[in-house]
Amino acid sequence: MIRSSSPQNPDDLVLEVPTTSPDEVEKAVQRARSAQRGWGRGPAAARATALAGAAEAVAGASAELADLMVREVGKPLGEAQGEVARAVAILRYYAQQVFDPVGAVHEPSVAGLLYTRRRPLGVAGLITPWNFPLAIPLWKAAPALAFGNAVVIKPAPQATAVAVRLAELLATSIPEDLFAVVPGEAETGRALVAGADVVSFTGSTAVGRSVVAAATEGGVPVQAEMGGQNPAIVLPDADVASTAAQIAAAAMGFAGQKCTATKRVIVVGDPAAFRDALVAAVEAMVVGDPADAATTVGPVIEERARDRVADSAAAGVAAGGRLLTGGARLDRPGWFVGAAVLEEVPLDHPLSCEEVFGPIVTLHPAATLQEAVELANGVEQGLVAAVYTRDLAAALAVSDRLEAGLVKVNAPTTGVDFYLPFGGEKSSSVGLREQGKAAQDFYTSVHTVTLAPGAGELPFGGLGA
Repeated sequence: MIRSSSPQNPDDLVLEVPTTSPDEVEKAVQRARSAQRGWGRGPAAARATALAGAAEAVAGASAELADLMVREVGKPLGEAQGEVARAVAILRYYAQQVFDPVGAVHEPSVAGLLYTRRRPLGVAGLITPWNFPLAIPLWKAAPALAFGNAVVIKPAPQATAVAVRLAELLATSIPEDLFAVVPGEAETGRALVAGADVVSFTGSTAVGRSVVAAATEGGVPVQAEMGGQNPAIVLPDADVASTAAQIAAAAMGFAGQKCTATKRVIVVGDPAAFRDALVAAVEAMVVGDPADAATTVGPVIEERARDRVADSAAAGVAAGGRLLTGGARLDRPGWFVGAAVLEEVPLDHPLSCEEVFGPIVTLHPAATLQEAVELANGVEQGLVAAVYTRDLAAALAVSDRLEAGLVKVNAPTTGVDFYLPFGGEKSSSVGLREQGKAAQDFYTSVHTVTLAPGAGELPFGGLGA
C-alpha cells in the first residue's frame, strides 16, 4: 500500500492507494501499447488538440493543484503556483512542437527520392521524483505524447496524489490508456522498465544507475538525470549583497530539495565579507508552513531526510568544519531543519563532494580563478554551475571550462528553461538530453526511406527520350 503524508504535518494522510503489482504494470503497458498504435499513426493535429486541451484542464485546476502540491510535498505556495504555471506552459509548448519537421529530404545516390522520417518508439516508461511533481512528469510525458508515444508513469510514492490528479485532468482530452499512472515502489519501477520501449528517469544516483543498467540490458533507450553537487563561483568584483541573496535562495529555497540547488559556494579571494552576507541572507529566509505565502524554506520531505541534513552538518563539524548557521532539527511538528551553512569542511569529506538533498551548503575559499574552477570541477557530478562577476571576459572563460551541462552567469543554479535541452555531465546524467527540441531525438527513432523508380522505368515516363 502506498501512503503519502504531508511533511509539515505527518499525521495528515494525503492519499492511500494499492501498490501496482508487476502483473498490473504489464497490463497497463499492454493497454498503452494498443492505444498508441492509433495515436502514433493519427494526424499531428489531433495530438496538438489533445495536448492543448490538457493544458486548459491543468490551468483550470491551478489553485487546486498548487494547494495539493503544498500539502503533499511541502513546496512553498509561491513555488507551487509557479510550477503549475510552468506545467501549463510545457503542455502548450509541445502542443505546437507536434508540427515541427520529422525528417529531411536528401540527395539520392541514384535516381529516386531519399528521405528520413521519425517514428514514435511505443510506450514511454517514466519514473519521476517527488520534488517537482507536475513539471518533471510533464516535461517527460508531453513530448513523448506529442511525438506519438503512449506514457506509463511511476511517480515517487511521496507525490502519488499529485500524479493521480494529473492523470484525471489529462483524461479529459488525452484518449484512454495513453497516459497511465502506476503507483508503487522499486518493484513497480522495475516492472515498468522491463515492459517499456523507452525509459526516462529522474532521481537519485543509486536508483538511476540501476534503471540505466536494466534498460540497457533490455536494449531500451534510456535517459537518467541523477542530481548534482552544484557550485557557485563568486569573483571579487561580484555584487556582494545581490549575489548572496541569489545563492541563499538557490541553496535553501524549497529546503534545498532541487537537483539544481547550489551545494558549494567557492569564493575567489578573501571570503569574509561574502561569508557574512551569505549567512545573513540565509538567516533572513522564512522557515515555516509552506501554505504561508511568506515561507521560502518549508520542511524536507520525510524524517530520514531531516536526519540526514542534521547528521551531515554534525559530521562536517566533526571533520574540522565550522557551522556558521542552522543544521539542527527544529522543535516543531513536521520534518523541519535549520538551513545550514558550513565552512572549512575538507574537500574530500562527503559533505563537500556528495549531494545532500536538503537545505545545506558549504563555503570554500580559492586563491585564484584557476583554483576556483578546479574546485568546481573536482566532484563526480556536473549538472549545473554558476559564476558571479561583472567581468565579461572572465565569465566567458569560466563558462567554457566548467564541467556542467548548464552554466549560468549572474543567475542562480536553480531554474531551468523547459524549451532548451537539460542534462548534466559526468555522473549527473546518462543518455540524451531532455526538454526542448532535444526531446524529439529521444522519444523517436529515425527511419531512412529510399524510393527508386520501378525496374526498367525512367523518371517522368521517359520524357525527353
